[in-house]
Amino acid sequence: MRKLRTGIIDIGSNTIRLVLYKYNQDEGLREFGNIKTVARLRKYIQPNGDMSEEGIKLLEDTLKSFKRILNDFDVTDVKATATAAIRQAKNNQDIIMRMEKETGITIDLLSGEEEAYFGYLAIVYSMDTPSAVSVDIGGGSTEVSLFINKELKHSFSFPFGTVSLKQKFVSGEIINEIEKNQLRAYIKNQFEQHEWIKNAGYPIIAIGGSARNVAQIHQQLINYPISGVHQYEMSRLNLSEIGQYLSKLTFEQLKQLDGLSSDRADIIGIALEVFRELMEVVDSKKFQVSKKGLREGLMISRVLDGNHITNNKHNVFEENARRITLQYGRTEEEVNTLCSLAEQLYKECVKLNLLHFQKEHYELLLKATKVFAIGEYIELDSSNQHTFYLLANQSIAGLSHINRIKLALLASYKNRDYFRRFSEPFAAWMSREELKVLRDYGALLKFVYAFNVSKRNIVKTIKLEKSADIILIKVITQKNAMAEQYQVERQKKHFERVIKKQVQIQFISEDGRLK
Repeated sequence: MRKLRTGIIDIGSNTIRLVLYKYNQDEGLREFGNIKTVARLRKYIQPNGDMSEEGIKLLEDTLKSFKRILNDFDVTDVKATATAAIRQAKNNQDIIMRMEKETGITIDLLSGEEEAYFGYLAIVYSMDTPSAVSVDIGGGSTEVSLFINKELKHSFSFPFGTVSLKQKFVSGEIINEIEKNQLRAYIKNQFEQHEWIKNAGYPIIAIGGSARNVAQIHQQLINYPISGVHQYEMSRLNLSEIGQYLSKLTFEQLKQLDGLSSDRADIIGIALEVFRELMEVVDSKKFQVSKKGLREGLMISRVLDGNHITNNKHNVFEENARRITLQYGRTEEEVNTLCSLAEQLYKECVKLNLLHFQKEHYELLLKATKVFAIGEYIELDSSNQHTFYLLANQSIAGLSHINRIKLALLASYKNRDYFRRFSEPFAAWMSREELKVLRDYGALLKFVYAFNVSKRNIVKTIKLEKSADIILIKVITQKNAMAEQYQVERQKKHFERVIKKQVQIQFISEDGRLK
């Protein structure tokens, strides 16, 4: 299978960025280098529509610098794209030809529709939200798309972005209240011209640096207990609160604000107003952030074209869970064994009315089974702490932040005390009943894990029988299961607490003999 090492150069209106990626089917898409410069190319568009020589020279020098970095990393597969600033320059073809001559880099000038499409690809292959209105506000354009059940329905590229809106509406360093009112009226009018945007009612998913900064500011304000902004969710009220907070800060204070890139201090207020106005027009209740955007969409497109991607946009988590388990030393056969045993035990419990079937709980249980105790890869004795930290503090495509914590609590279960400690910072996120369910299912997974402690995948079938107040577990194995017998007896107390009955266990060979 072909492997990719690719450099994506994204020439935007606000920033020019080089991102280095590698891809193979086992590891998926991984970023291993990210360099940006704040060029603000949009401001070099002159009254006659041409980009000035100063702007062109800045682009040329930046690309030459990027070319040296590509050579240092021995990356020869390069995809360079330009968006609104070059697209809107009347002399764009002259710029593109000059860049190829002077730097050897061929630039693909994206249309607004192409830009929107690549953003859509990045979202649907990294998030589990089935339907949404997406927004990508750059320096010189804003792409808005509607997808339903992960299928793109509409998209439009608006000819305004944070830099051009600042030029149009802002007289000082940062936007004031009078200018905000003028900006809101303009933005609302622009959005309402498209019927598919009005009252769509779906979540808003925002991509790009301004969206990430808004999420980071909010996380700082509420002392958010975990890291990462991908799939972070806010409400209309949250955006309003951020707006009120930012309006009290001076330009110098904004430049020093944790969570906000200093080069966005003058435009973050503009981006926030665009997001808020879009939520109003769409009548959206949720504002979600995708860390994946245009560049990831370009890479996904290249991978899809090469027919060597197994990622399914309708089942994002499964593919990423497979890569996480491989990364932390778990074989596919071991994962399949654990999932089979967990499914068997759960269904047997439901059949005997020891547990009540709930689809949401069942699906979460199977997801946690795939990554249970991955912290063993780091250290066996403290596996549960490492497991919780690894899962709680990395972006997991296809999982919201709250479901990421639920997954981490299940997959890291050791005992009730550790569960209490790990869950304490998130007590406000879940009810007592939800926490009890998670604790019980974590205990069930701890018990299931004992059935494959030797990692030889020798337990094939688990059957439960009810006799008075005793639950008999019959375990069918294909080889000697001495290690499993010992560990299962040690861990059965966790299962007994869940079902509130005593448990007896019989290990039986495939020919029917008791072990």
